[in-house]
Formats: sequence, structure tokens, C-alpha cells
Amino acid sequence: MIETRFVVVDIETTGHSAEQDRIIQIGAVLVQNGEIIKRFTSFVNPQMNIPSFIESLTGITDDMVALAPTFEQVIPELLQMLEGSFFVAHNAQFDLSFLQAQLDEVGYRLFQGPVIDTVELSRLLLPNEESYKLQQLAESFNFQHDRPHQADSDAEVTALLLLKMLSKLENLPLITLQKLKEITARLKSDFHDLLEPIITRKLTSYSTDADFGYDIYRQIALRKKSVAMDTDQGLELPLLSGFVSETFTNSAEMHKIFPNYSVRQGQLKMIAAVFAAYESRSHLLVEAGTGTGKSLGYLLPSIFYAKAEKKRVVISTHTIPLQQQLLDQDIPKLKKLLPFPFRAALLKGRNHYLCLRKFEQRLQNHGDDNYDTLLSKGQILIWLTETLTGDVEELNLPSGGRSFWHEVQSESNTCLGPQCPWFSRCFYQQAKKAAQTADLIITNHALLFTDVAEMQTIIPSYSQVVIDEAHHFEDVASNHLGVSIDFHKLAFLFNRLGTTTQKGYVQAILSITEKYGLSLIVDKKSIEKKIESAKVEIDELFRMLHSYVLKMKKSSSTEIGRLSYRYRAPSEQGTLWQCILECSLRVHSFFIELTQLLEQFVLSLTEVMDNFSYKEKGTLNDFQGLITHFNEVRQNIEQLLLEYDPNAVYWMEIEEKGAKNATYLYKKHIHLSETLADQFFAKKASVVLTSATLSVKGAFAYMIERLGLADFGPKTLMLPSPFDYANQSKLYIPTDTFNINEQSERFIEDIADKIIKLAQVTKGRMLILFTSFVMLKQTYQKIKEVMGEEEFYLIGQGINSSSRSKLIKTFKQSDQAILFGTSSFWEGIDIPGEDLSCLVIVRLPFSPPDDPVLQARSEQMKLEGKNPFMNLALPQAILRFKQGVGRLIRSEQDRGVIVVMDQRISTTRYGKMFIHSIPDIPVIKANTDELLFELKEWYKK
Repeated sequence: MIETRFVVVDIETTGHSAEQDRIIQIGAVLVQNGEIIKRFTSFVNPQMNIPSFIESLTGITDDMVALAPTFEQVIPELLQMLEGSFFVAHNAQFDLSFLQAQLDEVGYRLFQGPVIDTVELSRLLLPNEESYKLQQLAESFNFQHDRPHQADSDAEVTALLLLKMLSKLENLPLITLQKLKEITARLKSDFHDLLEPIITRKLTSYSTDADFGYDIYRQIALRKKSVAMDTDQGLELPLLSGFVSETFTNSAEMHKIFPNYSVRQGQLKMIAAVFAAYESRSHLLVEAGTGTGKSLGYLLPSIFYAKAEKKRVVISTHTIPLQQQLLDQDIPKLKKLLPFPFRAALLKGRNHYLCLRKFEQRLQNHGDDNYDTLLSKGQILIWLTETLTGDVEELNLPSGGRSFWHEVQSESNTCLGPQCPWFSRCFYQQAKKAAQTADLIITNHALLFTDVAEMQTIIPSYSQVVIDEAHHFEDVASNHLGVSIDFHKLAFLFNRLGTTTQKGYVQAILSITEKYGLSLIVDKKSIEKKIESAKVEIDELFRMLHSYVLKMKKSSSTEIGRLSYRYRAPSEQGTLWQCILECSLRVHSFFIELTQLLEQFVLSLTEVMDNFSYKEKGTLNDFQGLITHFNEVRQNIEQLLLEYDPNAVYWMEIEEKGAKNATYLYKKHIHLSETLADQFFAKKASVVLTSATLSVKGAFAYMIERLGLADFGPKTLMLPSPFDYANQSKLYIPTDTFNINEQSERFIEDIADKIIKLAQVTKGRMLILFTSFVMLKQTYQKIKEVMGEEEFYLIGQGINSSSRSKLIKTFKQSDQAILFGTSSFWEGIDIPGEDLSCLVIVRLPFSPPDDPVLQARSEQMKLEGKNPFMNLALPQAILRFKQGVGRLIRSEQDRGVIVVMDQRISTTRYGKMFIHSIPDIPVIKANTDELLFELKEWYKK
């Protein structure tokens, strides 16, 4: 164990400015030889008033510091502790800046010793943690942390965290520590002084890293993988029906594995229906209400069928959380429950997996790396000693780390295949190999369509598939089979390419050419000129597109706050559009010429590549992969701006206040039913589509038509939720809200006022769902103006963070919180229990009438003589409404209320369809004051 002295310090202050604010409390913990050996804490008289928000945050009042010693009286004891020690703090820059400022003020010498920031250290050593806030890390390691934002408690927890990470450092392989030492020299903390003694000690040790379960290969330490044994020999399978009747009615047996288990008739019906669909080679749609237990409802028959028929079954989800739930919770429980073994494997698109060859090459040079790239490299080095999958979803990379990931992710057009020295350890190849021998393959809708587009070359062959979260299936197909491009993607490609004078692949290829004395077919000046000209033209094109969207008055705002404009290339008019077309042609030509030049640039190298080192072959391969990307971009620009398909919809989006070239172009097919029918459903024996929201008006007709299933005669099954909605929830409709079409400040003020009144009754614990980011932002700001954040913690999607998982986690951990969400928050989030007791739906979730895809599909329906509102807009909104309502009651113990602020639910003929689409919940219509009184009484029960 490290013998160095560490003094862990936490400081509470009157504010955030080290020059103007003052320290009000100091906590310090001395750590040595792996133990806490001394503690020091004291309030400090700041000789100024403590602001109310600091008092609310810390619990420290003016009275508590009034008789406390001054900083000058307190500091000698702390300085004595710090002598010859590391200064350690969680966000060390903050604590140290205050300490230094006040040391200077009272005439003491500033602290000169080494500094460790445990935020940075935890980011490095704990790369898969969701959050690096002290409170979240304390929860993750089960450290007692009763008084967050009080110096003694924070210092104690930070000391425990430090000890945890020092222990982890001690147990890392020597080769990992040596590579970390190279990387961490340019990080903020003094890691060199921390790593050096550990490295020295390990160099004199007789044990090897391989003795501790590591696979050391090409100077990188990986986690050693165990070899799975084949246990299928002599396997006897029971009948599914017999197993279910014996086991699922045995509560004692089920309770051992599934806590709070109760027999669910809907789940038993689903198990039988899914198995029957497999046996009869038919397609099946199952709407399974919340609490039905649909995951088990399809997993169990899928496993039995796969084992009995020796055929793999694919389970496809839309979201990563559901994949993780299946792999981490449901499948391990089933392995305990079933009397026979089975194999399940997760397979994702290959860009989810780390390419070890690329990572090895990027580790060899850190000279031009920025802070986020260095930190990402360090995180991945640590992660490689822990991960079995190499899946980026396990990593919490810094914001700039995503760019680095693009450099080291696995890609089909840069893979060296069996020639790669890392092939036997390749994460993607191992995932594919595991899928080959699996009974169940867990994947996602996007990879499913990639597989369809590439003629089934990714997922091992299968005929039976379950589509969970099936209400997303059409949208995912539309996105995947569509085309999109934006300036940021192009800028990233050119950044990777580099030039003859700027770092990138061009320079790397030139170095190889010079090393082998090869003559260039293309001179360097021609390449340089072509690259620079192409970049100028692309910038000009995207600036003109940005201006064009601003110019067209028919622009509308998307859910995420961008301006959107639907365009039809043949009918666009005006000088600016002509300039856009001319520039598009020039860009297209530049791409053709540039890719031809780049292909000629490496032509001489391909003829002698047998003499290349493995690294040089990899560089050449990556360069050729980049050329492929440029060709794809050229084809996309051609499809988006120089061609026109009447069966597709085209639109642009811009960030109005963003960069003048921040433009996004999209193309999607209007109808996908025939494509899905021909390329997917016709080629599968059984497709089971399931979700909590597949039916409209008690029938599956809408979904069957949209997905192209009409000719297949699919079976259907509707399973209501087993929850007692009549007693667990209520639906409130205020009768005194403003007209929903009145987009005025008064409307926002009215909504904000009602939300505040509701929050005071529910004590926060509210999720507010919007259909517009603009309305969300305006309402959030109005509520913040009226009551601040002292009583309620306001959490806004796209305001506090854009990460859904981080926002939900913050909401769950905060008392009296209000969560404002749009788009993705309408579904797929799980907040059971008292954390969420009130759901407010501000507007019925109709897509904006000028949404490009909805608009195009509506026009097509009119041509077919159909009513686009009744046949498209309304069914879509009802399905989304059902999803939103489903966020509230997540267990048999949950209680909560739904408040719909949109008068259309009670004043229009179609409004009743929304109410009839959800479980039988008591509906109460009254003015706000009456509803608030009734709500108070209901919460007392």
C-alpha cells in the first residue's frame, strides 16, 4: 500500500469567487499507509453574512459561525497536517484556490506540494461510473454520507474514495501503470508522484501480471476471458406447457428468484401465444400493458423453442436500457429458474466496439492530444483490464472523448480481418462468435435493418425474432433506410484526413512514402489545393443552406429547438437556391476529383505493402476506409440536393443561434410498408411484435397497415395491465386553462402558475411532458422567475443536461424535484415508487402539422382518398399519449395523478379517444382550485 501522506480537504464557502468570498468551514482527513489516522474540522468566521442560497445548500447559518475562529486562527493546524503531504480534494481547483487566496491574504506562504483532484482520479480509474459527483460516488460504493455539502462529511467521504482508488492503482498491471504515466503527465493532478513509487515496487516484484488474471498482449493489459464449456450433451427438455403449469403456479419456487412474484394471467397467455406463433410459423402482435411481465412472456417461449428446434431466436429492442435489463436481470434469473442451460449473446453494430489495433496505434503518440483525448486514453487503458465486451456503452467518456472514440472504434472498411494481430482478441469478432453459438441473440432495431440492407451478413441466420418496443419499428426503419448529412460530420472527416501540413492521414501516408523511397503519382501541392478548395466550397454550401432556411418564412421549430424547412428540389425558386444548386454541383465534382486523387496518392503504396510493418498496413487500410467514407458523402450529397424522389420527403434543420454553417439535411421514405413486407416480414417465419402501445381504438389495424403486415394475416393478442388503476391513479382535467392554440406569454404564465400550485400539493415529484422544446424552455424559465429554485429543484431536458439517464438519476436523488421533458421522455423511462407521483401533460402529443414526414405522408393519404388526421395524426398522438400515461404507474404499490392541461381532451369529439385508449382511470373535470382541493384529499388517503 502507498505510504505517502495525503491530506484530504473540503472547504465550504460563502460563494464561488476566491477573491470576493470567504471560507466558512474546513474539513481535513489525514490518510497514510492505507488508513485514516487523523481528522480535523472547524467552522470559520468569514466576517461577512452567509448568503441564503449557501445556507440552504450547506445548512450552515450565521449563528453557527458567529463565535467560530477566524481563518488566521484556524490555518496553522491545517498547514501542519499538509507538511510533506499531497493536497487532495474533490474538485481540487476550487478548494485550493480559496485556501491559497486566504493564505496570501493573512501573509502565509502558499501551498507548494503535489495536488490530486479526486474528480479527475475517479474519472480515470472508474471509467464506467454514471456520475462523478461526490454524492453519487458515495452511493455507488455504499459510503455513509449523511451531510452532503458540509466540509467534515465531504472530506470523510472523499478520503474513503481516495483509499478505494489507491487500492485499485496498486492492483493494476505494471504495463498499464507505465502507459498511464505517459498519459497523465499532462493531466491536471500530479499523478507522476503517485504512480512512480507503485511502478518501482512492481518492477522489483517476482509476480507477473498474468498471475492476477490479466492477458498481457502487445504491451497492453486485457482482462483474461474464461472459456465457456459446451453443456448441451444429453440435454432433456421438458414441455413448455408442463414447465409453466408446474413452476409458475409455485409461488414459493418463483419467489426465490423473482421477489414480489405473483401469477399474472396475461403473462401466461403471452408465453403460450408466442410459442404457438413460432410453431405455426406466423407473425404475432402483442400489446402487453404495464406490469404484464412481457419480457418473461417472450423470453421463456423463445428459449424453449430455440433449444427444442436447435434454432437461434433474435430479440430486438429499441433502447439500450431494455437490452441491459434483459442481459443483467431477466436472463440471469431465467438461468437459475430453468432446469437446462442456454446461451444468450449481445450483438451490436460494430462501431459500438473498440478496435484494439487502432487504439494501440493511437497510444504510441500523445503529442497533439488535447485534455479530453488524454483522459479518454487513460480511461480506456483502465477499462481494458475490466471489460469483457469492449462496448462503448460501458464507458463514461468526457465530452470531447466521443471524437476520440470515432478514431478507435471498429469499422468494417478499416478491418484487417484475420491478418490483424489483434484478431483473436477482437471484441467485435468475439461478439459475433458468441452470437453464432447462442440460443438467444439480443440486438437492436438499427442493427436488424443494417443486417437487412446488407443481405444478412452481420447477425447469424435466424427465422424467429421478437421485436420489443415495436411501436418504434417503423421510425427506426425510416431513419436507417433514409439519408442524412451535416456540416459537423464533414468537418470531422476532413479533420481526420488532414493535409500535407496539418496532422492527419495524409501526413501519415507521406511518411510511409518517404520511408520506402516511393515516388508520388500525385504531387503534394495538388492534394493540398484540392483539399483546401473542397473545404471552402463545403463551408460555403452549408452557409447558403443555413441562410435559405432563415429566408423561408414557412420554417418551423423541431422538438429539440432547431428551425426546420421542408424542401422539394424541383420546385424551389430564387437566386439563392440556384446558387445552392451550383455550389452543390461544385462540391460533388470536388468530391469525385478528391477521392480520385487520394486513390492515386496511395496507388504506389499498395504495390509494395507486403513489405510494410503491421502499423503501416493499418494506416494504409484506415486511409482507404476514409476514402470510402468520402465516396459515401458524395453519394449522400447527390441524393439530398441533386436528385429528387417523389416517394421521399426532404428537409433541412438549422440551429438559429448556432454557427452559420450548422445545417442538417435529411431524406426519408414516405411509405415503408411495402419495403418492410418484402425485405423483412416475408423472409422470416415468425415475427413477434410487442409493446405496451400497439393498438388504437382497441384494434391493431393502424399498426398492421403501417408495418405492411396486412397480407400476412398476423395473429393479435391484447393483454391489459394487471394494476388497479381505478384506485392507484386519477386523471385531472382543469377546465380553466387557456386555449391551447394561444401561443402567447399569457398561456405560458397560466401553465407555469398551475404547475407551481400542483407542485406545492405534490411536494414536487412531478414529470411535466411537453411536445415542444421552446414551450418547455419558456415554462421552465417562468417557473424559475416566480419561485426560484430554493423550494423545488427544477430539472430541464436540454437545459440542465441532454442525457436522459443523467436527468432521471438527478430527479430520483433530489427532494421536491420537478422534471421537464420532451421527445424521448414520453416513453421508456422507469421511475417507480414515490419519486414520481404526478404526471402533467401540457399538450396532447400531436406531431406539429408542418413536421416534414407527417406532412408528406398526409399529402400521400389525401391522394389515396383517406383522412390524414383520422388515419395518421390522431393514431400517432394516441399511441404517444398511452406511452406518456404509462410513465406514472410502474408497480402495484405506485399511486399518482395525471393532469392534462389540453382542453381538447374534453371539448373535441376525438378527445374521448385519448381517454378510452388508457386503462379505466377515474376522470375529474373541474377548475384548478377545485382540483387542488380534491388532490390534497386524495394524497391524504
